[in-house]
Amino acid sequence: MSLIIYFLRHGETTASQTGGYCGTLDPDLTPSGYQMAEDFAEAHKSLPWAAVFSSPLRRAVATAEPLCKAAGVRIQLKKGLHEIAFGQWEGKKPEDITREFHDDYVRWLTDPGWNAPTGGERGIEVARRSSLVLEEIEKTCTTGNVLVVSHKATIRIMLCSLLGIDVGRFRDRISMPVASISIVEIGPHGPFLHRLGDRSYLRESLRRL
Repeated sequence: MSLIIYFLRHGETTASQTGGYCGTLDPDLTPSGYQMAEDFAEAHKSLPWAAVFSSPLRRAVATAEPLCKAAGVRIQLKKGLHEIAFGQWEGKKPEDITREFHDDYVRWLTDPGWNAPTGGERGIEVARRSSLVLEEIEKTCTTGNVLVVSHKATIRIMLCSLLGIDVGRFRDRISMPVASISIVEIGPHGPFLHRLGDRSYLRESLRRL
């Protein structure tokens, strides 16, 4: 049996509604976001879960909790799964950043792997810290299903790292809607992507958000 990693982006927050950059900020889920977490738990509670790892930010923890409660698995919090830090861009929308931090924003859009938001993190730094969590998962859970609950940029960066995609292209190559699942099997020939950004488990009204 192979190791199967389910990467789950947290449910809807006010930041994901408005489009503001939200990394170290710690908003709660919206009512719809909580329902997304419940829908995930209902659809996946019967799977035999080997472990659940989550970012310590409350929007991620709140997304993981219903599944953990239903499946009887404890959450293991890992700082390496934290969202990318946006520095002085936290809480701001792209149009504000373009005006206030134009040159930094252009550099970041060109290559967010090696350029950081003003006062924030480069993509390669996120790749390094999240890779330590993935290494731990592969060492401690050699087979079975593992849930990783994290954030939009961090999951995209982890998928790039696993699949051999340039980390600097994480914003250009991979879509990651709120509450979406991406499934990677770690097999004898390395990582194999089975599903990307899937939200089919959600009730129809939530899939429109």
